[in-house]
Amino acid sequence: MRKHISAGSPFEGQIGFSRAVRVGPIVAISGTAPIGGDGEVYGEGDAYAQTRRCLELIIEAASLAGMGRAEVIRTRIMLTDMKNWEAAARAHRDMFSDAAPACTFVEVSRFIDERWLVEVEADCVDDNDASMTAMTGD
Repeated sequence: MRKHISAGSPFEGQIGFSRAVRVGPIVAISGTAPIGGDGEVYGEGDAYAQTRRCLELIIEAASLAGMGRAEVIRTRIMLTDMKNWEAAARAHRDMFSDAAPACTFVEVSRFIDERWLVEVEADCVDDNDASMTAMTGD
């Protein structure tokens, strides 16, 4: 069964995407931008603050899909300037040191909003999901 998770972003309807999609034990979380609760850019000019905000939003989306930080198995950190990788890495470590998901850093030319320094995607797996047992035959 497919479950769509919305964050209420105006981009969801405009682009035709979901914040996250859960299919069985797997959750794919879309590119997550540094947006504050007021809908404005969070931490403008601060790669650490923006990365941390993206990761907080990812953990929130995972929670809405019935998962937590421990179920995040992969993150993709996209930066507009690779010089910011250490600040982004520090935020990632602060949020995920216990879970230690696989992580990739890539540099991109820009995002929808030029003030965004970073976007983050994530994948989650719930290895306690009953459908995992059906898939593996255990």
